[in-house]
Amino acid sequence: MPQTSPAVVLDAAEWRAREQEHAERADALTAARRARAARGERHPVEDFLFTYYSYSPSLLRRWHPGAGIELADAADEPRAAWRWYAPGGTPGSLMVDRAAMEREKAPLLRTIERMLRLTASRPGAFGCFGLHEWAMVYRQAEHRHPVPLRLGQAATDEVVETHELQCTHIDAFRFFTDDAVPRNRFAPTRETQPELEQPGCLHANMDVYKWAVKLGPLLPGELLLDAFELARDIRTLDMQASPYDMEPWAGEPVRIETPEGKAEYVRRQRAFAGRTNELRARILAAWSPA
Repeated sequence: MPQTSPAVVLDAAEWRAREQEHAERADALTAARRARAARGERHPVEDFLFTYYSYSPSLLRRWHPGAGIELADAADEPRAAWRWYAPGGTPGSLMVDRAAMEREKAPLLRTIERMLRLTASRPGAFGCFGLHEWAMVYRQAEHRHPVPLRLGQAATDEVVETHELQCTHIDAFRFFTDDAVPRNRFAPTRETQPELEQPGCLHANMDVYKWAVKLGPLLPGELLLDAFELARDIRTLDMQASPYDMEPWAGEPVRIETPEGKAEYVRRQRAFAGRTNELRARILAAWSPA
């Protein structure tokens, strides 16, 4: 890891204003999820970010200033008891104990940095057309989601059989049906993940949210919420292009079985690749600048 620079000191008024703004933004982003949970309801598109990644709305609400930022007049605040905080250089201040966290979490942080840098360094692959979701139901009578298939089983299977599967992401590939596995051009594993991840992959791009959570107090809270919003937007396209009839929850489907649907998918996929690589660069600059 690079050497740390002298801390930037935020006065109490400034950091408390940022903390409040962050909490309000987080509350707005999670309001629908919290309301559904109170009613015992589920949303098959939006709830993914809270179930698959298992991060609660309260985690998003907690603001951190990020590495190298000292908070004036914070020693008597509740965050003084939070993990990875320590007294700053100014009496009564607090800051993230970057050195302690990096010592304890060194293997994880090396993995995160490697994943962010390597994925961003590669050209995106834009010929998969979101068929990973189709491969998860290929020739399968029972499906992971209790939602009807938009084309029915036989026509869904035909779409898989008339296209080449090109999934590079282990956490999508591991849900392929047994019949779909040999149809994929790649055989991703956890060990080959750093070599196969590329910025055209929707799931690799959603995972930037996961990496941001794991970096915890090393990142400014604003970046965490940016990563969440990006993952939310990507998840919508993922489900719009899926074989499921998700129109009640995700809007008009992206019909990747047609030339027009393929073109729309690739256009939006490319936009997400650029947006996510920009976020990867911002995360690395905030935490581990070159």
